[in-house]
Amino acid sequence: MSAQVYLAYDYPLLSAFWTMLWFFLWIMWFVLLFRVVTDIFRDDGMNGWAKAGWLVFCIVLPFLGVFVYLIARGKGMGRREIAQARQQQEAFDAYVRETAGGGRRSSVDELARLADLRTRGEITDEEFARAKAMLLADGVPAGQATSVTSVREGPDTSVTSTPGR
Repeated sequence: MSAQVYLAYDYPLLSAFWTMLWFFLWIMWFVLLFRVVTDIFRDDGMNGWAKAGWLVFCIVLPFLGVFVYLIARGKGMGRREIAQARQQQEAFDAYVRETAGGGRRSSVDELARLADLRTRGEITDEEFARAKAMLLADGVPAGQATSVTSVREGPDTSVTSTPGR
């Protein structure tokens, strides 16, 4: 009985190290397998039959299938990963720009738009100066006092819109 109790507590440090190493390799293997399967589905360059063939190969002979896939398509796997990361970053940046802008134009954007209207001859220099003064001096929210209709309201081309409306 005492020998059985002694064996239950006899687990040397080296055995614990090997157990942790095998456990780590086992986890790493599953991560690699899932990344390969994800890459198979992510690749738009392969048709459905090629994807099915690689998937069957990786399921039926998992070690051989994954290693052959990494050798044959490993470089493209990294490129597809980078392309997806860039695409996600661009989508996130566009979302942040759209959300932070709140749909309003900045004063600089409005001034550039006014200058373009003047260059094309749609507004006169006097109308441009009046709209620019309103935009800069009064701190009118962008997009309200600088529209062409608000600059050209009435027969005397005076600006009739007021800030805050």
